Amino acid sequence: MDENNNSRNSDSPEEKQQAPAGRYLRIKPFFLLMLMFGLVLLTAGVTFFALTVGEDKVVEVVSPKSDRGEFDKLYDAYDAVKEQYFEDVTDEELVNGAINGMVDALGDPYSDYLDQTEAQHLNESISSSFEGIGAEIQERNGKIMIVSPIKNSPAEKAHLQPDDVILSVDGESLQGKSSTEAVTLIRGEKGTDVTLQIERAGLEEPIDVTITRDVIPIETVYAEMADDEVAHIQITSFSENTFDELLEAIEAMEKEGMKAMAIDVRQNPGGLLSTAIEISNLFVEEGEGLFQIEEKGKKPQITYASGGTKVKMPVVLLIDGGSASASEILAGALMESAGIRSVGEKSFGKGTVQSPQDFQDGSNLKLTTAKWLTPDGNWIHEKGIEPTDPVAYPEYVKLPYIDPKTPMQDGDTSMTILSAEQMLEAVGHDPGEADGVFDEATAEAVRGLQADAGLEESGVLEGDTTFALMDKLREKIETDDPMLKKASEILHEQLK
Repeated sequence: MDENNNSRNSDSPEEKQQAPAGRYLRIKPFFLLMLMFGLVLLTAGVTFFALTVGEDKVVEVVSPKSDRGEFDKLYDAYDAVKEQYFEDVTDEELVNGAINGMVDALGDPYSDYLDQTEAQHLNESISSSFEGIGAEIQERNGKIMIVSPIKNSPAEKAHLQPDDVILSVDGESLQGKSSTEAVTLIRGEKGTDVTLQIERAGLEEPIDVTITRDVIPIETVYAEMADDEVAHIQITSFSENTFDELLEAIEAMEKEGMKAMAIDVRQNPGGLLSTAIEISNLFVEEGEGLFQIEEKGKKPQITYASGGTKVKMPVVLLIDGGSASASEILAGALMESAGIRSVGEKSFGKGTVQSPQDFQDGSNLKLTTAKWLTPDGNWIHEKGIEPTDPVAYPEYVKLPYIDPKTPMQDGDTSMTILSAEQMLEAVGHDPGEADGVFDEATAEAVRGLQADAGLEESGVLEGDTTFALMDKLREKIETDDPMLKKASEILHEQLK
């Protein structure tokens, strides 16, 4: 899960189950989570269940015994903890821990229990906006991992990447914590800093990334003309207003001469099922399949496209490893039922459906209750969707964050300097051989960067110079996009 989530009430049978994860979490009150596709929330630590105890030194079972014998041991354990544990513990703590333990025993990263405090934090984050770093996270194999950063968020600007592992938050280890607990630590007021210790594939040592929290934007659709005929329309999550935003974007692009569109769901971890259906309907003809839901002990039930407005122009879809849940539903529908080509990298691979249950005390239990399949019956869980036209990201996209507070200058040697040299080369300032040694060639490249940015030409990489370097790299990633270029080539061929 992320620091946010989406939900909406509906009477439709399909939407009474929660879909795969939502990303930004442009959503409504927490009890509306019923339609969320895979909020990527996770399980907390294992503990044991119990229900009441006497005050004598000898353990006395006073909990009411159930006519279901399998619960007797739980009651006995509760009585023992209340009577013998060396510190006081409340009934609420034990019950919450017991539920967490049962959910944790499922071994399912998408089922989770949120106590009142956790549910309240989530409810605050799913309002019209929230304050934090803007990253979708989940627990996987016992680790808290980033699914994707939100567009234009502090997390994106800090170069956090999918599959980054967050080891600690402000020095507090995330070992054994659920994604919900991790989100509680990461979120905070606008303008405050949070330091994440990040483990990233390819780096020998973890790195510390300090991020200034901000208000995370709620806009979910961004559109611009990639050239005279092709529009680039990015959908960053499937929230309540995304469909209307998309219609407005299409109308605006048509006025600018759009004849074909590249629909971009890269780094989009999902959202509302209803929104995924609405958007899929734009591209899939009436009567064709959108996806299937398979509940326990039941045959798969397919949802079909309905009538209404249809896009009548060439379309290509962009996906990557951060495209999850509702994004994958859209991808499956467009690729299998509309024959639309896709460009990029394999998607995330979330093929389960969650259904939430709100308790009277404000806590919430979310369980995986079904699997979803593509229109052709493919279960993409933990496998992802392969694009029809694979295109990899350039290596410089995966370069790690550089701490602006750590100066680098002539004579220094480190793996971080190697990353800085690779960044300088990517943005057009040649540092000579990229070897992790800050020599005169590196210093000259830094001075060139500083001259371009209007900064003092000290040749030292720190502070505003480091920010300028990372900003230039981000601009290059956005403007020199090989996946979008491939999509545009395909669309221009289809326009001929």
